[in-house]
Amino acid sequence: MSQEKFMPLVYQLDDVPPPPKAALAAVQHVLASIVGIATPSLIIGGALGLGAYTPYLIAMAFFVSGIATFIQCKTIGPVGSGLLSLQGTSFAFLGAILAAGFAVKARGGSPEDILAMIFGLCLVGSLVEIILSQFLDKLKRIITPTVTGIVITVIGLSLIKAGFTDFAGGAMAGEDLGKPLYLLMGSLVVAIILVMTFIGKPTLRISAIMIGLVVGTLVSSFFGMVNFGALGSASLFALPIPFKYGFDFDFGLFIPLAFLYLVTAIETSGDLTANSVISGQPVSGDLYMKRIKGGVLGDGVNSALAAIFNTFPNTTFSQNNGVIQMTGVASRHVGMWVGGILVILGLFPIVGSFFLIIPKPVLGGATLVLFSTIAVAGIRILSTEEMNLRRVYIMAVSFGLALGVTLVPDSTQNLPNFLKQVFAAPITLAGLSAIILSLAIPEDAQAKIEAAE
Repeated sequence: MSQEKFMPLVYQLDDVPPPPKAALAAVQHVLASIVGIATPSLIIGGALGLGAYTPYLIAMAFFVSGIATFIQCKTIGPVGSGLLSLQGTSFAFLGAILAAGFAVKARGGSPEDILAMIFGLCLVGSLVEIILSQFLDKLKRIITPTVTGIVITVIGLSLIKAGFTDFAGGAMAGEDLGKPLYLLMGSLVVAIILVMTFIGKPTLRISAIMIGLVVGTLVSSFFGMVNFGALGSASLFALPIPFKYGFDFDFGLFIPLAFLYLVTAIETSGDLTANSVISGQPVSGDLYMKRIKGGVLGDGVNSALAAIFNTFPNTTFSQNNGVIQMTGVASRHVGMWVGGILVILGLFPIVGSFFLIIPKPVLGGATLVLFSTIAVAGIRILSTEEMNLRRVYIMAVSFGLALGVTLVPDSTQNLPNFLKQVFAAPITLAGLSAIILSLAIPEDAQAKIEAAE
């Protein structure tokens, strides 16, 4: 793959654009990422009943994403890729985080207990990625496209239930769940996202989800579905406080998260490779490997900062590669502008409160598309390798087990608590199954079967 396939660059990696042009490019990156940064906190807050805590969580998501983006673009010692690579809250961890939150809630834990556990797990988990960043070559022998594709597909499929519940009115809708008006609003958002994506304008495509949320909220306000009360109760300024909700840890709940940090390390190396291609940088050699290792290390360090400052794991945002293509601006100095804008947004929780007035069906329409896209991304990864009997059975068993515990959650109820926490998590079960089967079934299994016939 070569740079000639992409739009010619106006500003190269180390160029310094004039402030007006740098600011304009930065705003486009922020617009492309702002919904993706805020939505995981919004989903987690809504699903776990965190209510008044959510605006602060969203604010900290912006704040840490700004700091993390600055580190990734600027580099501090060995930390950071030095590319125009944005960091944001990762959707990949949603399933495992929600599972941990529900487990604490089932024990009678308060919202602060839930958050203490989640951030404690995430902080320890970030050490996994920090360590693994130095062994990426060896990881690729274990975390193959088959394993990665299975895990990402299961992540998307496991989240669709949450997205579609909101689409139909939300978990608190009661007897109104599936009300025609709710389904209509969710469908409207999906339709708007599709129209904006395929209308042929790059700017509209990048902003499709935001446009869908804004238009959906405006239309639903005429039906009395928008509650502006959240804006009145939001504080204007938020001071980032390390470990605001405390720190807790549970090894059984930790396993699913730890596995996802391993998968994220591989995903990030792919995102940074794509970024290098688009930015006209090498994708082999010492400089390339230094950037990949620094970027994955940056992922781990930034996820640790996220846990310390009360938000969820950070990872590179692949959608911003599209902004580089659209604008022709690959200058990493633009990333510092992006970081500054996000930090400023993070200091004002009232910005996050605007996301709380979005009606559940409107949010569900957007998240349904996002989560389904995650599943499709996994399928695309699976399609990159030739299909054979070995891969078919690895996929079949892994998907079967993962979807089995999702559809029949009581199937693990008689296992010891530790094993239950591990095997009841579809993401972990899918990943472990795929890795074990990949190691157990030899690569030449297909040839042996054909020779025996």
